[in-house]
Order: sequence, then C-alpha cells, then structure tokens
Amino acid sequence: MRTDPHQNMVGSERQRVHFNRIHDQYEAHYGDPTSMEFRRRFFLDPLLEGLDLNGAVVADLAAGSGYTTIELIRRFPRATVTGFDISEQACDAYMRRTGRHAFHLDLTAGEPPSAAYDVAIVIGGLHHCVRQVHDALATVAGMLRPGGLFLMAEPSADCWLEPLRRQWYQRDHFFEASTEAALSHQLLLDNTPTFKCELVHYLGGPAYFLIYNSLVFRLPRRLKATVAAPMFVAESMFNRLPGRALFPYFVARWRRV
Repeated sequence: MRTDPHQNMVGSERQRVHFNRIHDQYEAHYGDPTSMEFRRRFFLDPLLEGLDLNGAVVADLAAGSGYTTIELIRRFPRATVTGFDISEQACDAYMRRTGRHAFHLDLTAGEPPSAAYDVAIVIGGLHHCVRQVHDALATVAGMLRPGGLFLMAEPSADCWLEPLRRQWYQRDHFFEASTEAALSHQLLLDNTPTFKCELVHYLGGPAYFLIYNSLVFRLPRRLKATVAAPMFVAESMFNRLPGRALFPYFVARWRRV
C-alpha cells in the first residue's frame, strides 16, 4: 500500500500537487499522436456529433496542456475557447501550446467565473473531484448560460472491472486515490437537477487501455504507433456491443436547464 505524503491537504490541493508532480510524464503519453487520435475518434467524435460550435464561447475544464482545445479549434475555427486547470504547470503549458488564455480554477471551490459560456467540456477531469463532485458540477452550472451544453468523457463506475480499478488506484502512484474515482453516470445525473442528459454512450476497449492509457499500463511510447491501427479497428468493433457493464468510460452531453 502506498504511503500518503500529503495526508493533511484538502482534496483539491492534493490533486494540484499530484498533477504538478506527474505533469511531464502525463503529457508525454497523453499528448503523443496515437493518444491524440484516440481522443479525436473515441471521445470527441461521439461528443461533438451533430454540433456546430462555431461562434460559441467554450470553457475547456481540467484542460491540461490544451489537447482538447487544439482539436476544438481545428473543427470550429470561429469558437472562442478558454482553458481552466487546477495545475499552474498545466495552465502555462496550455498557453504555450494553444496561444489561448488559461486560468487557474479549482472546480470544487464554489466560486465560478461569470455565466458567460455556451459550452463547457471536460475530458477525464471530473472524476478527479470525486470527494466534492457536486460542488464541481455547481461550478460548471455557474459558468454556463441557461441552455448551455456540458460535454464530458469520464471513467465509468458501472464497468464490471470497477473493483479491479479501485485496487489499482490504491496501488499505482499515477493516481491520487483519495480524491479520484470512476463515476456512475446515472447516479451523477440523478443527483444533479441543474442539468438534463441529451446523450450518453458507454465505450472503451483495448485501445482505451493500451493506447490512450499507455502511461498507466506502461506501454512504451515507441510501440504505440506500431499497434495503434489494429487496436483502433478492434476498439470500433468492441464499441458496438450493447449495454454499459463492458465499458470502462462514458461520454455524455448534458444541457443546463
């Protein structure tokens, strides 16, 4: 069992310190071309299908180094996108990479920027706020105009592998187990009256684990490009299966009421 050197920190501060510590390794694995292709095909394609965000004011939450923003700008060049992250290192990297503004934001602090955004998007960031997830959702709601969209991709607690995932979070130093955990989409929605769900897909096969999460599974980056093509084919086939129990993550589109 890992010891906790930050046991006296509150949840958001633990996450900030944790992500600053792993930032360079995280960026190397989650920002390489094969992980970016996974993000485009299996997170953003289903989330953005049928949407035109040109002219929209978009908040990229838990934005990291700006990979989601780069893809949003590519698809919607007239969108105004701003990044937010709890990590100062991530905000600096975001501005260098995207040329857009980024601001330090603790989603759980309950002091959101003004309700000036048409869209908020978070890719794998909400589950880092699990101790105060409803505070985080209140922050998102406070940032959105009425009728605004909240787009998310998060690990699913409804997957049959969830007991193994919880054990892994406890033992792997790339996770901050006391403040992050997979989320049950339906439970989250049932306890969030500010939003209604317009779309949810349960997804994730071999490429999710070995390509997108190569850092966690210790797959050397030099091998990812070699195995990515057949894994992406397998991923597309696996995602056609029904139900939710087989799938390790979900993508969802919510609208602020």
